[in-house]
Amino acid sequence: MSDRWSAGVIPYAEMGYWQPDYVPKDTDILCAFRITPQEGVPPEEAGAAVAGESSTATWTVVWTDRLTAHEHYQAKCYQVEAVPGSPGQYIAWIAYDLDLFEEGSIANLTSSIIGNVFGFKALKALRLEDMRIPTQYVKTFAGPPHGIVMEREYLGKYGRPLLGATTKPKLGLSARNYGRVVYEALRGGLDFTKDDENINSQPFMRWRDRYLFCMEAVNRAQAATGEVKGHYLNVTAGTMEQMYERADFARELGSVIVMIDLTVGYTAIQSMGAWARRHGVLLHLHRAGHGTYTRQKTHGVSFRVISKWMRLAGVDHIHAGTVVGKLEGDPTIVAGFYDTLRLDHVPADPVKGLYFDQDWASLPGVMPVASGGIHAGQMHQLLHHLGEDVVLQFGGGTIGHPMGIAAGATANRVAVEAMIKARNEGRDVMVEGPEILKTAGSRCRELDVALATWGDITFDYASTDTPDVVATPTGV
Repeated sequence: MSDRWSAGVIPYAEMGYWQPDYVPKDTDILCAFRITPQEGVPPEEAGAAVAGESSTATWTVVWTDRLTAHEHYQAKCYQVEAVPGSPGQYIAWIAYDLDLFEEGSIANLTSSIIGNVFGFKALKALRLEDMRIPTQYVKTFAGPPHGIVMEREYLGKYGRPLLGATTKPKLGLSARNYGRVVYEALRGGLDFTKDDENINSQPFMRWRDRYLFCMEAVNRAQAATGEVKGHYLNVTAGTMEQMYERADFARELGSVIVMIDLTVGYTAIQSMGAWARRHGVLLHLHRAGHGTYTRQKTHGVSFRVISKWMRLAGVDHIHAGTVVGKLEGDPTIVAGFYDTLRLDHVPADPVKGLYFDQDWASLPGVMPVASGGIHAGQMHQLLHHLGEDVVLQFGGGTIGHPMGIAAGATANRVAVEAMIKARNEGRDVMVEGPEILKTAGSRCRELDVALATWGDITFDYASTDTPDVVATPTGV
């Protein structure tokens, strides 16, 4: 190690960022990176470079390292393995001491882990696949303002998935017509309606007008049905001051829930999480923009990592995939997202893309939201893949119903209740689902028409984000 202090450029591995004998501490933050080194760059050196550039290193030796306990602050790449079936790709495991991170700050955590390394020339591509966040760091975050259990208690809704719909068309409606869609969907049987990610305060409908007409619709629907109803009022705006103004107005109108977009940034998300906890309002997060960096297999950040960051940051809902809808979603990978959001202890499972055990230390769970090209005819598949602690959002599958919006909502409500009843009776809903729906449709004209309209609609495209380990049958 005497050469470690020689002036000039030496490999990252020789500077101490490659430590194959390192045993991670319980308090370390652990990361699994998928690395694709440039030709001629050994994978261990590439892993060491990621460890170095995401912690203390720069491109040359600096004498000021001697002014610190440099080994303590160095990230350590302690394992590199080739990815099966993907020549040139490797998984690098890197450990970071807890002292490298500010407590309770997603902004600092992400600036450290993904700040510079994704532009590093020695790598063709880099993807953050998973993280192990130690209990000691988890406990510095407040987490979801309410969580799954408290949300159900707020709403008085148990034993089934919650039902929602995005108002369509999401752009162009006047405030009054927008409110009419909300009322019809809620009175027909949905629990929630929602703004979509890009409806904020445009010239055709300013935010205050939308809020007023939507909350009038919510209140009328509650009076008509005797159930708690909600509309996700999107408070996303250009500044935090505007977001707080909108959220405060939504709360004053009696809204049980507000919504933000992932694009507002990590600090704004944490700030809104604190606001929602303080005021007793549910916080819905639309993952707008995530596909720009989560979808591709070789470069970016896996959505399972985003799920972990958002559970720490403090949201009650997040869109997390449907498996059977129109958006990207391999069944096993999506199952890993849902486990990460809902379970208190998540065991490592390579088939689900989970590289590490994750203990959430009783941090409340986040309610996953399934939306994008789903309809009543898929209810058995949705329940099978996603369980019941989920919000199923049928936008076009409600508003596109031939008999009208309320009929579309009724079809979804009857479908989910029929499926839950069958499941509770011990029936195999995945196998018997189509027959269960057909029988329910024989007693409900709205569901019968929905099945006739969309029953054969599927979105069968190959997923781009799939597990590297494939489950093998074990035999009976």
